[in-house]
Amino acid sequence: MTTVSVPAGWPATEEEARAVQDGLRARVVLDEPGPEPGTGRVTGVDVAYDDERDVVAAAAVVLDAASLEVVAEATAVGRVAFPYVPGLLAFRELPAVLAALDALPGDPGLVVCDGYGLAHPRRFGLASHLGVLTGLSTIGVAKNPFTFTYDDPGVPRGSSSPLLAGSEEVGRALRTREGVKPVFVSVGHRVTLDRACAHTLALTPEFRLPETTRRADSLCRRALQEATIRH
Repeated sequence: MTTVSVPAGWPATEEEARAVQDGLRARVVLDEPGPEPGTGRVTGVDVAYDDERDVVAAAAVVLDAASLEVVAEATAVGRVAFPYVPGLLAFRELPAVLAALDALPGDPGLVVCDGYGLAHPRRFGLASHLGVLTGLSTIGVAKNPFTFTYDDPGVPRGSSSPLLAGSEEVGRALRTREGVKPVFVSVGHRVTLDRACAHTLALTPEFRLPETTRRADSLCRRALQEATIRH
């Protein structure tokens, strides 16, 4: 487990954080297809908090994209780096997430975030922010549609409908299990939306949420529990 400090110069106010988002957003790449689903490695990242103790734990879990077997994992624990502000959650999570990714052996491949990329009020959610900072291909797969609207997709697995900000498509509502509530997929960096949805379906053979997210969620919760016991 890696211990993380808040980086020097990390934004401390909402205004500073929004300025960083505005400065980095233009660097998001939306016209690269990204890796083929079911090939290479795919990594899930997730975080867990103990706000009373001001502790955040991040996990990165690498799966073989074909078999979905775990091939590597790493965790990082540190202080919460930013207050809770909707639309600025990346600033709470990124230092620990970056440290967990850095602790992995080898290339993580595509990174799947439990949250948003382009589907964000400022079109720069965690998946986009992480992608720009690392250069990795990233997507966001979220449990709810945030502030956006969508029509319910068809009942069969694989059905989808646009996730809309007004008339702008910022992602897709994607049915990963027949008759179960959809997930909300958006591009982060260096992946197309079609391929982001294909990756999500490849990662959900049994459950609503991607295996990457399920495993990273479990690991970061364990890491947080261990860290808070020591505290």
